[in-house]
This record gives sequence, structure tokens and C-alpha cells, in this order.
Amino acid sequence: MNVMKSFGMHGLMAHHKTLALRCCCFAALLLWRVLPAMAGEGSDCTFRNTAFKSGEQLSYNLYYNWKFLWVKAGTAGMYTVQSRYEGKPAYRCSLTTRGNGRLDNFFVLRDTLLCYNSLEMEPLYFRKGAREGKRYTVDEVFYSYSGGKCHVRQHRMHNDGTHSWARNSYNDCVYDMMSIFMRARSFNPANWKEGFVVNFPIVDGDDRTPAQIRFDGRTTVKADNGTKYQCLRLAYLELEDKKYKRIVDFYVTDDDNHIPIRLDMFLRFGSAKAFLYDMKGQRN
Repeated sequence: MNVMKSFGMHGLMAHHKTLALRCCCFAALLLWRVLPAMAGEGSDCTFRNTAFKSGEQLSYNLYYNWKFLWVKAGTAGMYTVQSRYEGKPAYRCSLTTRGNGRLDNFFVLRDTLLCYNSLEMEPLYFRKGAREGKRYTVDEVFYSYSGGKCHVRQHRMHNDGTHSWARNSYNDCVYDMMSIFMRARSFNPANWKEGFVVNFPIVDGDDRTPAQIRFDGRTTVKADNGTKYQCLRLAYLELEDKKYKRIVDFYVTDDDNHIPIRLDMFLRFGSAKAFLYDMKGQRN
């Protein structure tokens, strides 16, 4: 499973589908599963939430670089609210993208991510609907916890309408891109040193993938709202052909909110960026 497959272009760049969308999520990945206490052992996949509250909204502008020109490709928005899942209180987090119709031949953005986590931050459910031209696929992950293990039921609806299912049980906790985002934002990186690396697994509709986060120091970043923020710079890497490949650089606020301000995405045929332009309902 390659992160870049979710944000790509039509035709030649189809494999980069929905990059902008997942990037916003992968701000999560940037942030973490850094300690065993956070990752969880056995079926104890709970964690404290100190970073967000019900009603938080984050909005981004998405840009694509084509032949040395930066062009606005669309927008993305993330919304978190307290809801219910299977009759129990839960956080519901959704991420949607809207593309610029003029650029659909190059950068297609018509996707939605959704997840439910318990109020103790246990992943419960994940869904990703990805549209690329006339193609449409759906990934789902259903979580349960028993016997000291994390159990996942994985589902993928393919473009031809066929379905594939898988069941897996793990001794460690696993996360989808949305649930790791929600959980990770509550971690405190105050003692991180430049070059610090974290290894962790991520699941989708049919796979579990090794990935890494590397801390590359602190810097100041200007968002599209005109405000400058002190940020942590983090690199996200994925294992490809037995080597870790740099996929995205994330800049997240160096405070208790850990909000992604800027994302630099390295495509095979170009590059893309996302900049925060509005945020509402912050906890801290």
C-alpha cells in the first residue's frame, strides 16, 4: 500500500490518486505512535485525548506543481464531532476534498475518509471512498478487541464491483490513517531530538504496511491565513523494494493542538503542497 496512490493524477499519474486527501491525514502519521505506551500492548489500544474537542474544523488549500508552475488544485476539510458508534459514544472524524474542475485531467480530488474512534481513542471503524475519473473504490476496516489482541476485518470494493474480505489478528495495535491522526495529536514530542525515527504499521482495506516517521527539527511556517506558526518538521517514509522512500514532509504546530499547517508531497512526476487557511473549534 503506497500512500501516494491515494492522491494522484488522471491517466499517467493515476497511481498518485487522492494524495492531497491522504496527506491531510498523514499529518497524523507524522505525529506518531512513538512510544510503546502510545502504541499499546495486547488489546489495550486506549489513549488519552488532550489535543482536540468536538466541533473542530480544519481547512486547507491544495496546490500542484506542473512544469515549474504552482496551480491551486482544490481544497480539503476535516471535521471532528462526538457521535455514537454501535450505540456507544464515539468520535466521528471525516475528511473530504473538492478539486478544481479545470485541473481534473491532472489532479483528481473527489474523495472522502471517515473514521470512528472510542472516546478512549480506540479505532472502531474506517472507510475511504476514492474516485478517479470513472473509477470508484472503497476500503473499510472494522476493529474489535478481545483475548489480548487487536482484530481487524478488512474490506475492499474494487472498481468492477467485486468485493474482497480479510480477517487478521495482531498482538500489537494497528491503525488506519484517520485513527492514527486522532490519537497521535495528543502525544508530547518535547524530548524528541533531530533524526529520531519511529516505526509503525498502518492498515487499509486489504493490507498492513511498514512505515516510518523521522523528526527533522523545528521551523517557522506561514499558513494561507497569513499567520506564522512554530512547527515540528516530520518526514513520512514507506518501505518500497526493501528501502524506505521519502513520501511527504509535514509541518505541524509545536503546541498542544499539533495541527498540520503545511504538507510537501513528493510525486513521481512533480510535487504538491497543502496549506492551512482556516481552523475553528480548537481545544487549546
